[in-house]
Amino acid sequence: MTEIASPHISRPRILVHGVMRGRPGNPPFRIMEVDGRVVGAARTVTDVLEVAAAYGITVHDLDDPDVVRWVGGDKFTWTPH
Repeated sequence: MTEIASPHISRPRILVHGVMRGRPGNPPFRIMEVDGRVVGAARTVTDVLEVAAAYGITVHDLDDPDVVRWVGGDKFTWTPH
């Protein structure tokens, strides 16, 4: 297999992990990483955009896997299954 024939695997700057249950009385959340480092928890898609902006990342399309990778759901997944 040559390099040209190999699949492109992107490494997005933002990684949003699957939904975690919060403590009783607290809402569920998703752990966020930027550039491979855990930077906090997001409870809404707005939190993801705010964290991205704080790290100087402009997100034009939340569905672009080269910018944001969603694990265990997508931008609409904010409750545990």
